[in-house]
Amino acid sequence: MEILEQNKKRIGYALFALFVLLIILSVYFAIKIFSDIKNGGLGDGDVQPATISFSGHGEVTAVPDIATVYFTISKDAKTVKSAQENVATIEQQALTILKAKNVAEKDIKTADASFYPRYEYKRICPTLPVGDGIIAPRIEPGPDCYNGKQVIVGYTASESITVKIRNTDDAGTIMQSLGTVGVSNLSGPNFTIDNEDSLKIEARQKAIDDAKDKAKELAKALGVRLGKITNFSENGNYPVMYATKGMMFDSASSVPAPAQLPKGENTISSDVTITYEIK
Repeated sequence: MEILEQNKKRIGYALFALFVLLIILSVYFAIKIFSDIKNGGLGDGDVQPATISFSGHGEVTAVPDIATVYFTISKDAKTVKSAQENVATIEQQALTILKAKNVAEKDIKTADASFYPRYEYKRICPTLPVGDGIIAPRIEPGPDCYNGKQVIVGYTASESITVKIRNTDDAGTIMQSLGTVGVSNLSGPNFTIDNEDSLKIEARQKAIDDAKDKAKELAKALGVRLGKITNFSENGNYPVMYATKGMMFDSASSVPAPAQLPKGENTISSDVTITYEIK
């Protein structure tokens, strides 16, 4: 009986050890499977699938429907108030021109308004008696005038304005009229498209179709089948804008703008890359 009890104990210990071993192996394989899944493969499936990439280009052209012009009003005066009033006078004349051409207030934007002092260097000469014991500085130049300083002689006020012209046929005559009221640094027009989103979508779709067509042709030539798309990227959707040459002047009144300006066409393009699995 004693020997039988000892054998039962040995069998029990062996079964317990086997049970523990099975638990350890189960944990090991569970961790390994989880790790393989996390790294994108299982066993022999760790090899990444073969892929191939194709590029596509698409573009859309459209006639611009917006012309943007820029100009500055700058005036000098003895005081800040006078300089700003002079700028306001020219600005009002410019706004009257724009209003007459049905340019909306929302399309006229002040980009920058500022004023700053103007300095000149004045030499201060030694004082001289002028009678009755009065001493006054002599400021006219002379051989004994060595010292000097910067003094304020007036102020400059300026304002920069951006105008969006929706009737692009009026761009030339508007610029010509603005040049007669004393604005400076008149530049433009830059012809653009007001709402480009739909054109960008169209250009992107053309680029995608171009890439897909290339993929089908090459897959057929290579005798392979295309699987799922694994990657997609896009560059572009940048409009190519054209500005009429010769329309930037330091003195706007010195060069008249032509009444009619060629608008041409703007191009919006998209370039995409599509990557497929190969089966």
